[in-house]
Amino acid sequence: MTPCTFCRIASGELEAPVVFQTSTCLAFLDHRPLFPGHCLLIPRIHYETLGDLPGELAAELFADARSLSLVVEEALGAEGSFMAINNRVSQSVPHVHVHIVPRRKGDGLKGFFWPRRKYGDAAEVEAVRAALAEAWQRRK
Repeated sequence: MTPCTFCRIASGELEAPVVFQTSTCLAFLDHRPLFPGHCLLIPRIHYETLGDLPGELAAELFADARSLSLVVEEALGAEGSFMAINNRVSQSVPHVHVHIVPRRKGDGLKGFFWPRRKYGDAAEVEAVRAALAEAWQRRK
């Protein structure tokens, strides 16, 4: 099976503008950024989705995502940052990755990704809450 694009970057087979790397994770600039400084953070080992990651690696990935978001803000003078992970839907490369994007007020990103919808009523809010809470308890 041919390695995915991100595995090829992690192995050094494909070049990418690397921001930092550790033994477990790699961060590089997105080749189609929303804004300059838009980074992708990946685990070096191939996992398709966040749910596939072992807990220890998820903890390392998010610790690095936290640090990278602070670095992006500091280095680029950004007022904040946006982080996102797609699982399957809209995941252009089937390798879990975190987008870390510098943000500024008025940058035009508001509403860019999704429309917001209100719940129909309090009963719908409770039904959704209960379904999520029950599923959470089953996973424990």
